[in-house]
This record gives sequence, structure tokens and C-alpha cells, in this order.
Amino acid sequence: METLANLESFARSAEAGSFSAAARRLGLTPAAVSRNVALLESNLGVRLFLRSTRKLTLTEAGQRFLVEMSGNLDALQAAIASVSRGRGEPAGVLKVSLPPTIGTAYVLPLLPAFLASNPLVRIDWHFDNRQVDLIGEGYDAALGGGFDLASGVVSRALAPAHLVAVASPAYMAGREPPVDPGHLAQFDGIVMRSSRTGRVQQRTMRDTAGNEMLPQLRETIVLNDPAAMREAAILGLGVALLAVSDVRPSIERGELTRLLPRWYVDAGSISIYYATRALLPAKTRVFIDFVAGAFERGRLAERFAANSE
Repeated sequence: METLANLESFARSAEAGSFSAAARRLGLTPAAVSRNVALLESNLGVRLFLRSTRKLTLTEAGQRFLVEMSGNLDALQAAIASVSRGRGEPAGVLKVSLPPTIGTAYVLPLLPAFLASNPLVRIDWHFDNRQVDLIGEGYDAALGGGFDLASGVVSRALAPAHLVAVASPAYMAGREPPVDPGHLAQFDGIVMRSSRTGRVQQRTMRDTAGNEMLPQLRETIVLNDPAAMREAAILGLGVALLAVSDVRPSIERGELTRLLPRWYVDAGSISIYYATRALLPAKTRVFIDFVAGAFERGRLAERFAANSE
């Protein structure tokens, strides 16, 4: 009878095309994954992979074996997750992707309480401004906004993702405040380049009456990180469109001033994303519930709304 470790190592290596990528998903070393696959091949008496220095390629036997075992492996993993849930002992590596600003400011402070309640969980958190391949890269969950929902991925909304126009008091000194988004063309713009598309993002603003207008910010400074944009705005380099979650503390400290208080960009929701399964692993389920509960207790959905006081 083959062990679950051997079967998982084979399946994840086949999906990822390398032992190293499979190791990251499984929380093992590449050597351990390679050893598990070699043992499986030895026990079956067939070669499952053609190995090269750059990638793994399934043999014909490997392709057939992967197809025949995949559904059974998912069922076995679900059964294990079910047992874990029943025992109430979330365990294992929790791999999560988080945007740097909101992750550091609002989620990382939750970690001591989360680990105190779930001592068998190990943390592997990645702070990055990009949409990760949740399943392909082996993440248990991801926090962010505007993700495309790939097959097998679902989301749970936590708070609105509203963007507002901000600038430093020093930059606005001696300048007439804009009266609508069209007047932003008169100011230096600190704009965002999408890491995914390579293009400068264009955002439509709307007001409380439902009117819409495209702001024409000059591309004076182009950056690819919201935290860097916020700091550039604080330095008095121009006007930036940034999420309320990223700039509210700076506004409250007087480092930034919100322009066009009736106007904002509705960029959807800040959500937590995870793979849809009949039974989530206990570690993932408790993390999702923990974060959602913290957002609710902190009334962050209200605080992150553009019309919040």
C-alpha cells in the first residue's frame, strides 16, 4: 500500500512540473519530494517521470497513473481534513498571500492570538502586490482585491475596496483644490503601473449621486506599489488615488489630505480567496473565520468605505 506522502509528492510534482515547486506546496524539501517519488516508482516498477535539469515530464505510464489516481487522492485528502475538523486540531503549514500594506497593518497583528488558539499551525505568509495562482502555487488562502476567480477558487468579501484622491497639505498649499476629477489634470500625478499588465491603471471615479468621471492624472511619477505611492504623496510629490485602507491612518495623522471628498473609485471588495472544496482543511477554515471575525469586530468594512467618517 502506497503512503499518502508518496502519492501527494507525485501528484503535486506532476501539476507543478518540478520537485521544488511541489515541495513548496507540501511544506517539504525538494529532496524529500524527489525521494518519495523515487520510492513510488520503485514500488510500482515503472518510471513516472522523465527528468532533466530544467523540468519534469510525465511518461505515458505517469500520465495514465495521474488520471486514474487524482479523484481518489482528492477524496482521501478530504477524508483526512474531515477527521482533522472533527478533532478540532488545525495543523500544518498555512501558506497565505497578503498585500503588504493591509497585510502588515491589519492582518499581521492578529497572528499572536491566532497562533495561541491554533498552536499546531505553522505560518508561511507572503507579502506581495500581485494576484497569485492560488492552486498552482499551493496557497491555502490569499487576501486582496480585484482577483479574477479562477476555476476552483471562491471568495469571501471582507470590506469595500474604495480608492480616494489624496495629497499632502504641503503640496496643496497655494493651490486651488479640485472641484471634480477632471480638474486633477492640473496636478502632478502619482500613478500605479499594474505588475500584471504593465500598463498604468485607469480608474473611473463616481460621486455620491452616482455621476461618473475619468480622472486625468498626469503621469508625473509612475510606481508599482501602493505603499510607495502613499509615501511619495506624503513627501509632497503630487496627487495619488489610493485605497482608504492604505491611507486612512495618514489622513488621521494629518500627513495627507483627501481631495474631492464626494468622489471615489469603487474597485470592488477586499476579499479572502481560497480553493473550493467539499471540506476545507481545518487550518484554512479557522484562518478564514478568524480574519473575517476580526474585520467584523474592528468594523473595518465601515472604516474602509469612502463615505466613512
